[in-house]
Amino acid sequence: MAVLHTIKAWLYENQLTEDENDYTARVSAARTLSVRDICESAVARVGADINASAMEHAVDLFHKEMGYRLCDGFSVNTGWYGASMHVKGVFDSPIEPFDPEKHSILVEFHQGVELRKELAAVNVSILGKAETSFFIAQVTDIRTSSINDVLTPGRNARITGSKLKIVGMEAACGVYFVNTATQERFKVDVADIVENQNAHLLVIIPTLVAGTYKLEVTTQYSGNKIPLKESRTTIFDKPLTVS
Repeated sequence: MAVLHTIKAWLYENQLTEDENDYTARVSAARTLSVRDICESAVARVGADINASAMEHAVDLFHKEMGYRLCDGFSVNTGWYGASMHVKGVFDSPIEPFDPEKHSILVEFHQGVELRKELAAVNVSILGKAETSFFIAQVTDIRTSSINDVLTPGRNARITGSKLKIVGMEAACGVYFVNTATQERFKVDVADIVENQNAHLLVIIPTLVAGTYKLEVTTQYSGNKIPLKESRTTIFDKPLTVS
């Protein structure tokens, strides 16, 4: 298939092996598109036969109904992606009931046939080694086991990456959840940073209202005993959602 798309990726030191010469690639995303953005693109790029507002309304109706039917236990297959409900947690006996304190429900999405076809037309352009090894690689919501997706306020989140340890006297140093709509910043209390390591942080998620958030880590950690003179910030490149 002819190349129709190109994605760009930086190479980062592989934190999962002891080999100093191997790397993992992380896609460099320009920004996150909303439903409205995609609808406007469809109208501009392929001349959709309805306007962007009508298309956005139809997509919203579809998503609401899809979510409703998923919660009834149905699976969904759109051709482009599939979705299904899963129950997480351990049941200690065949008659143990579902307990929200021990168990959780989440929706898992996977790529469909049509999307796999489109992936065959994607070229990856490696930009080279990233200039810094300070980054967030993954965020796991411990309550739901969701990765890079949902947040559960008041419960734990595991943040993995490199040089994340919160160090420094500057007031800005810390972990922040920033509401993308209002730009309100919620800083994790120092006492709520349960584990504070180079490669991972375990924090208690602040009381957040429903919405989409970006995660920021600011620190003076340098990787050795001498902290940086000034703090630096890394921003996770995937949006996180509180429902």
